[in-house]
Amino acid sequence: MKKQNSLTGFLLVGLGLYFLIRQFNIPFLSQFYSWPTLLIIVGVAFLLHSYLTKDYANIFTGALLLGFGIHFHGLNHFPFWIDHWSVYLLIIGIAILLRYQKTKSGLIPALILVGLGLFALLVPTTPSWFTSIQMIFQWIERFWPVVLILFGFYMLKKN
Repeated sequence: MKKQNSLTGFLLVGLGLYFLIRQFNIPFLSQFYSWPTLLIIVGVAFLLHSYLTKDYANIFTGALLLGFGIHFHGLNHFPFWIDHWSVYLLIIGIAILLRYQKTKSGLIPALILVGLGLFALLVPTTPSWFTSIQMIFQWIERFWPVVLILFGFYMLKKN
């Protein structure tokens, strides 16, 4: 399998399966006919590409998209799903931890993000210094396309 074509292949297979299943309109799969499912498919494609080709640069992106897809799917379909800004910190921290597992870089930021996320999620009363973090995440939830654009420019500038 060629490295350059595998990501495209995984994306095309995943998206093709998604649209084929959607065409059949299977009733018990109807909850998966949504945009979070597309995030999950793209995230899985990035992760498959990274692990199978041993090109670990896309582990973070894949884990981030998969985590956000699962989170948004859970918010849309499960009443018990936690809707708290700290979940985003956990997803980002776990994505960095997965990348750290293969690249051995980013352990400290990952542990800080996971720690802050767990602290904010599990503490009974929110400390006053968390209000600024909460305001930032409320802004991100409202204007998340701007965050995607900024992250895209960052990725273009980085390469």
